Amino acid sequence: MTYRIPKHTDFQNTKILVVGDVMLDRYWFGDVSRISPEAPVPVAKIGKTEHRAGGAANVARNIAALGGQAALLSVVGEDEAAAMLEDLMRQDGIQSHLLHQADGATTLKLRVLARNQQLIRLDFEEFPDSDSLKQIDRTYLNLLHRFDAVILSDYGKGVLSNVADMIQAARAAGKPILIDPKGSDYDKYRGATLLTPNRAELKEAAGAWHHEAELTEKAQNLRRRLDLEALLLTRSEEGMSLYREHQTDHQPTRAQEVYDVSGAGDTVIAAMGLCLGAGYNLTDAMHIANAAAGVVVAKLGTAVCDFSELDNALSDSGNP
Repeated sequence: MTYRIPKHTDFQNTKILVVGDVMLDRYWFGDVSRISPEAPVPVAKIGKTEHRAGGAANVARNIAALGGQAALLSVVGEDEAAAMLEDLMRQDGIQSHLLHQADGATTLKLRVLARNQQLIRLDFEEFPDSDSLKQIDRTYLNLLHRFDAVILSDYGKGVLSNVADMIQAARAAGKPILIDPKGSDYDKYRGATLLTPNRAELKEAAGAWHHEAELTEKAQNLRRRLDLEALLLTRSEEGMSLYREHQTDHQPTRAQEVYDVSGAGDTVIAAMGLCLGAGYNLTDAMHIANAAAGVVVAKLGTAVCDFSELDNALSDSGNP
């Protein structure tokens, strides 16, 4: 099969609105050479700190890295993590609409690593209040018409509490709407263009399967029940599968070496949204998203794939 070759100019002219839960990923890198005398735990001597944008913010970063125009809508607190996220968005050229909740805290994930192995992760998070959610809804409706496609990035932190109305508004405006789902209740995603669950997420929503035919049946039943145009299942080392009416397409993984899968789902939905917003069909979009995912899993932590890396990945693998 011959796939459409992505053009940088296609992506540069495409505007994507990303809405969802954002977080700051903080990494402490250090060395471990002894065990604590206080408890049988390693002592990490920290030598370097890094900050990266996570969740919906990482989706926006991936869109910007691929050359697209990204805007981000979410709720943050009035704290250092929020200021850092806004600065990271500015650095990547992302239009941020981060609504500040005075009494809330920005979601923060702190990871301690030694020799590139994670020792522990500490999470700090709060759900947004009702006033912040109402403000999200108003801002979303005001922004929607300016964009070619919408991505809803659900990490279960509360920003997408009104997801059903968001889907309805996007459909009424004729905008493709892609969702990275969370939890077992997928009925709230009814009417979306595309859902992108991974294997664990699909199993939570549709139940376990024992062979490929049963998986296909469960995926197609879910797609039909939710009135989706397509369901894209990301399958880690097994690549990804795209389920549509009367059609299932598979793509093998492009990763030569899997180093870290964190954030790979953000890359997949970012590439899919950018392609659909630019007018690419679902098959071509999946091919491109699969190549982008192969790039990011070879990197540590929440990472992005830029257009040159995507172009090289597609060229190296050929265009069968």
